[in-house]
Amino acid sequence: MNTRNKAVITAVEAFLPDYILDNEMLSKMVDTTDEWIMSRIGVKERRILKEDGLGTSHMGAEAVKKLLEKTGTKPEEIDMLLCATVSPDMLFPATANIICDKTGIMNAWGYDINAGCSGFLFSFETAASFIESGRSKKMILVTGERMSAMTDYTDRTTCPLFGDAAVAMMIEPTQEDGAGLLDSILHVDGVGRHFLYQKAGGSMYPPTEETLKNREHYIYQDGQTVFKNAVSRMADVSVEIMEKNSLTSQDIAYLVPHQANMRIIEATGKRMGLQKEKILINIAKFGNTAGTSIPLVIWEFEKKFKKGDVLIFSAFGAGFTWGSMYYKWAYDSK
Repeated sequence: MNTRNKAVITAVEAFLPDYILDNEMLSKMVDTTDEWIMSRIGVKERRILKEDGLGTSHMGAEAVKKLLEKTGTKPEEIDMLLCATVSPDMLFPATANIICDKTGIMNAWGYDINAGCSGFLFSFETAASFIESGRSKKMILVTGERMSAMTDYTDRTTCPLFGDAAVAMMIEPTQEDGAGLLDSILHVDGVGRHFLYQKAGGSMYPPTEETLKNREHYIYQDGQTVFKNAVSRMADVSVEIMEKNSLTSQDIAYLVPHQANMRIIEATGKRMGLQKEKILINIAKFGNTAGTSIPLVIWEFEKKFKKGDVLIFSAFGAGFTWGSMYYKWAYDSK
């Protein structure tokens, strides 16, 4: 019997800002319509963190506090905290460190991981490595994004896409046969930096009057190129992990996809041979929350999952980064 540690999600909590920006309100800000957004993207509304002086760490810390309360865990019991984000409070220090300070987690170490919209996949793989090796016994994985901070609300091609949210997960070891993260396939291709990026603010293009004037601190996306790559690569890697593990569509309880675009999600599910009821979707309510979107789906649909359910996580994001995971749910949700 294989007694090697596997990483399992033992609890999940989320924080959503109160302010809801719906398509009707957005259409008054930029030349767009509800019909245009719904037909091309599938987003009806998105949550926005509007308060000044708050960032990703605020949302992440609130999610962590709820998680600690839900599980009856003391902050000092946590030995590691990772934060997946492309919208850190600051370039440094790490948002993970700030979250620890805000939640009283003083016996842990950790850092940020930037993998675009694949942030959850890459950070969960990293978390699993620490759990499997025994280096961590009780870890919190935070995925958080304040995408509104880098969204240009004069750009009708990108501003309907994004929302803000944070999710905190408790990650722990198990030796129970068949539970937890069983396999993953992850990829990067740096060519993506030409098609989806935030140009200014880093060491190549530091902030200047010119970068501000040219609106280079906002998200830029070559929509057609990104869509083409996302459809093919997200679907391909999802089928690949099925074939690698001899899984059929009947074996899979649910596909938990990155919530980027309804057409991408539907294309991935179709390639996998899944019926619609096996594809979990909440893009209409929350938009694209980047690396937070898969955990946000897990949080919203947690009560649907039963112990032993096979879940496939799948994402594509800036970088380009993409991948899929074969995960077996570890508990009956109450």
